[in-house]
Amino acid sequence: MRSIDHFIDGRRVPGTSGRHSDVFDPNSGQVQAHVALASAAELDRAVQSAVIAQRDWAKVNPQRRARVMFEFKRLLEVHMDELAALLSSEHGKVHSDSRGDIQRGLEVIEFACGIPHLLKGEYTQGAGPGIDVYSMRQPLGVVAGITPFNFPAMIPMWMFGPAIACGNAFILKPSERDPSVPVRLAELMIEAGLPEGVLNVVHGDKDVVEAILKHPQIRAVSFVGSSDIAQSVYALGAQHGKRVQCMGGAKNHGIVLPDADLDQAVADILGAAYGSAGERCMALPVVVPVGEATAQALREKLVAQIPGLRVGVSSDPQAQFGPVVTAAHRARIKQYIQMGVDEGAELVIDGRGFSLPGHEDGFFLGPSLFDRVTDSMATWREEIFGPVLQIVRADSFEQALALPSQHQYGNGVAIFTRNGDAAREFAEQVEVGMVGINVPIPVPVAYHSFGGWKRSGFGDLNQYGQDGVRFFTRTKTVTQRWPRGGAVADQSFVIPTMR
Repeated sequence: MRSIDHFIDGRRVPGTSGRHSDVFDPNSGQVQAHVALASAAELDRAVQSAVIAQRDWAKVNPQRRARVMFEFKRLLEVHMDELAALLSSEHGKVHSDSRGDIQRGLEVIEFACGIPHLLKGEYTQGAGPGIDVYSMRQPLGVVAGITPFNFPAMIPMWMFGPAIACGNAFILKPSERDPSVPVRLAELMIEAGLPEGVLNVVHGDKDVVEAILKHPQIRAVSFVGSSDIAQSVYALGAQHGKRVQCMGGAKNHGIVLPDADLDQAVADILGAAYGSAGERCMALPVVVPVGEATAQALREKLVAQIPGLRVGVSSDPQAQFGPVVTAAHRARIKQYIQMGVDEGAELVIDGRGFSLPGHEDGFFLGPSLFDRVTDSMATWREEIFGPVLQIVRADSFEQALALPSQHQYGNGVAIFTRNGDAAREFAEQVEVGMVGINVPIPVPVAYHSFGGWKRSGFGDLNQYGQDGVRFFTRTKTVTQRWPRGGAVADQSFVIPTMR
């Protein structure tokens, strides 16, 4: 049985805790590897390696740090298909989707290549008599990232790319469900010229998460996962004096106005709802048609096309989505589908009985569709995180606007319309962090930043973009004066001013 080790001080290191977790092949349902689960002592070994390495890495000028990022970008492009195949084998997403996972992370690495410009501070000459003021951004030291199973390449790169470019050392705790790609990324960073110890990968479960949050030499923690855990991580990290950003769950809505291009909207909704088997925090699991005529037309088009979606193994180039990540997660999704039926929603298409010939033990689900879901139902309030699309009918634009605005989550939302005035009003008023206008998955480009509102985000700074640079640095402001020789100024016991 293959073993997946930690990556500490520039090399793979076998676990010593005696604990491990199974890593499945979602396509077959079989265990394909064991991943070591670290102890607090193993985490501390990684931290001490990072502490030593960071001292010298912080002294490397930003241009040379950028050169490592440029080379890492090149290596990602060279190894794209290798990484995608490895990712698909543990996650279950189809190969093209795995390439997209890596590509979106690579784009943040491209952003980090501009770190010499991004780290520039501010300067004011003559702020007072003979006084100049300037600021500088300095790294925090050793920082950490705790990442989820659904994007095992993209989200780690969202975190460690800006953090390392800023001069920090990084401890990555990836999901134990699909841990191989993060280790391979660390190897490629070393190949790109990153000094040993600057990036370490430590596998583990909640015990390691708690150890990270309590470790006195880890200055900041970035987290992506479910909202309940995000809130807990945020509170515990803050309690131990850390800077913390936590991205939580989502229940993204797609508003369809009567004037929308319905064929285009349906094509967008299908991809956004069922792509990656719905295991995306930016999936579109709720569609809100405005008016009965819109709802009926939308339903008819969805019902006509959903049965034709191709579910297959990750390596099938014709498959549109593959299996979910584990048998336990598949069972959870099935429970939510039954909950929707029990709550009184109309189950128009039931994907629970899907089985892929030759892969009957794989963790597959077919696409499901609910209609006449209401905002009183738990299946609307909670995140299902699977290939399940819900139709919530709205009588008016105002009602459609209220649904995502009043929801506990506020990650992303989309509106489909030809009306620029309606789109502008919606974007301005909706209580959600990321908005798409005729864009079903509005993940911002790498030089903006990613972050939701309400229970989708805890902390004041978002992922990547300029917010990422701010999160992984601290500002130091210097006020300087070079007195000329001669008379000494009178003593002053009042607060200094620039008069």
